Amino acid sequence: MLYKNYIKRFLDIIIASLGIIILLPIFITIVIGLFFANQGKPFFFQARPGKNERVFKIIKFKTMNDKEDVQGNLLSDADRLTTIGKFVRKTSLDEIPQLFNVLKGDMSLIGPRPLLPEYLPLYNVEQKKRHNVKPGITGWAQVNGRNAISWKQKLDHDIWYVESLSFFLDIKIVFLTFLKVFKSEGISSNNHVTMEKFKGNN
Repeated sequence: MLYKNYIKRFLDIIIASLGIIILLPIFITIVIGLFFANQGKPFFFQARPGKNERVFKIIKFKTMNDKEDVQGNLLSDADRLTTIGKFVRKTSLDEIPQLFNVLKGDMSLIGPRPLLPEYLPLYNVEQKKRHNVKPGITGWAQVNGRNAISWKQKLDHDIWYVESLSFFLDIKIVFLTFLKVFKSEGISSNNHVTMEKFKGNN
């Protein structure tokens, strides 16, 4: 498919480059704010599997600090979420640094969200299809519930996207993403700041 194999990557490079230039003032402001909120650590790096399960380092803004309890264990996500981090997460601005992952070629603007490497053995054959394309900053699952839906629903959405990928579907996802960000919908799961860990549902 011409769009999937060539045009999509071309558009990723153009739009990501423009996005970095346009959002640079916001980027710098957030970096300064998070630098002070997180003891000099504005960024969060983590290994994530991409296309064909190839692992890369994703970059996001660090919205939670590293505070620990008296036993040396990290506090809960809710307790570690900083004030500026809460704002950055609510407005989805924590995703901005991933534009550099897109330029590098590890990610696309649109695609299944890159999850944790530890989940790879837990996917069934059908769910593994989510790695047939590059992961995205936003995707079909994100505009259909994000963290407020179950893991099964999320992975079903990812598989549907992979099998239905097209230019017009990506345009639709971009439009719905802006709508979701404006409404701040689906950012957290029912009882957690972040999504509960995937435990397999084969």
